[in-house]
Amino acid sequence: MNDVIRPEGVTRVQRTFAFVDVTGFTQFTDREGDAAAVLFLEQIRGGIRRRASVHGVRVAKWLGDGAMVVGVEPEPVIEAVVAIVDANAHADSLPLRAGIATGDVILFEGDDHIGQAVNVAARLSDLAGPNQILAPASMQSAMLVNTRLVPHGEHRIPGIELPIDLVRLEAR
Repeated sequence: MNDVIRPEGVTRVQRTFAFVDVTGFTQFTDREGDAAAVLFLEQIRGGIRRRASVHGVRVAKWLGDGAMVVGVEPEPVIEAVVAIVDANAHADSLPLRAGIATGDVILFEGDDHIGQAVNVAARLSDLAGPNQILAPASMQSAMLVNTRLVPHGEHRIPGIELPIDLVRLEAR
């Protein structure tokens, strides 16, 4: 019974995903209130939307105080996320953190993605500290002109069987 059932209409695509998340948002909302939280999110979302657009990638979905960014090629996603986190780090704002991964995924119902790359990017965002961007070391590319990759070591990622060698991505 090793037959694989392939639902009709399933399409595999290669994409790069990033999850960008605000650190300290719960405490900020508790301290400042809901109205201040809404104003803050409007500013953060505007910055994410503008920088993603400049790099030719899109915000696939908003996740409360975070976003999932997706692109066809890794380099524009990496450059966009580095620009987003770096610009925010130099503003008077709560810090952002992010995780990025690339790979084959299932394009589900035309506008959602399912697969290991999505899961790894989400878990790396959870693992990242304030103003950090984590990615698998395998994502190194000579095309990254504005980004420096700093070795971060091998890490076990919750829900992922094998450890992954990671890098921190930083603006040059």
